[in-house]
Amino acid sequence: MKTECVGDYVKLKGKTYPCTVSLTMDLIGGKWKAVILYHLKNGPKRYSELRKEMPSITEMTLSLQLKQLEKDGLVLRKVYGTKPPIKVIYSLTDFGKGFIPVLDAITNCGNDIVCEHGEFIKA
Repeated sequence: MKTECVGDYVKLKGKTYPCTVSLTMDLIGGKWKAVILYHLKNGPKRYSELRKEMPSITEMTLSLQLKQLEKDGLVLRKVYGTKPPIKVIYSLTDFGKGFIPVLDAITNCGNDIVCEHGEFIKA
């Protein structure tokens, strides 16, 4: 029997899902979560670095998505200093690093689609 078929539902941190796919998509689904994780997979970054790498994301959306990823345990927010200007660094937790193979698969799939049916554009 497949692992995902062991029960009728799955539960994580008090939240119930109909299946493991639903759980995973709740954690990394949406327009920006996987993109943020992708940009953190090669190492920690400051908020401003993430903004530069994702120019089309709004500050509010980036802030909210980082907070959600931190709450879900995928991203670690580390604050350095107590007086402004403080330095804040975001990085993947061990749990977040577990999603790197998924991010790599999504990246490879997207690259294949663009190579076969689209085009890469330089701004």
